[in-house]
Amino acid sequence: MDMKDKTQLRLRLVFLGAAGVGKTALIQRFLADKFEPKHRRTVEELHSKEYEFGGLKVTVEIMDTSGSYSFPAMRKLSIQSSDAFALVYAIDDPESLEAVKSLRDEILEIKADKYTPIVVVGNKTDRESERQVPSEDVLSTVELDWNGSFLEASAKENDNVLEVFRELLQQANLPNRLSPALRRRRETFPKDTGLRPPMNKTNSCTIS
Repeated sequence: MDMKDKTQLRLRLVFLGAAGVGKTALIQRFLADKFEPKHRRTVEELHSKEYEFGGLKVTVEIMDTSGSYSFPAMRKLSIQSSDAFALVYAIDDPESLEAVKSLRDEILEIKADKYTPIVVVGNKTDRESERQVPSEDVLSTVELDWNGSFLEASAKENDNVLEVFRELLQQANLPNRLSPALRRRRETFPKDTGLRPPMNKTNSCTIS
């Protein structure tokens, strides 16, 4: 492994859900702080954003997928290549929650790992008056039965969007993934100079 590999980490997040639930809107709000009210059909788009944690470069890839079930092979490939999943439904669309349940089953089957990081997102809380999916029911299912994380958000109002991405990174165990990489990076410092890292620092990195 060369020096570049030691100081870089790549993490892929994928957003899945029925058509029109706001997957693209959540991603666009996070990346560009903008909201496009008109629904635009997505086939598949990959966004990339680079962050730096304690001198370590982390490339976070965000995959926006189609809500259509006409692309099963593409969806399977997206699942195979991703580290953490946001399963999005709309609080005014009960059928979109059923899609989330099916997608979770598909993820667990493809990944063959019941501990795969999954965050369920109830989007469109700005439509509270039209709510048809009680948050208490979803919370109980996701946290007790699925052992996952659940958040509600509004891409339109920019409510809880940042928290969705923060939770995805936490579920993907980014802080723990960073620790050994940061440790390797520090071991490359010359031993006979003043460049050694301070001894009272920990190797873990917290996302703020």
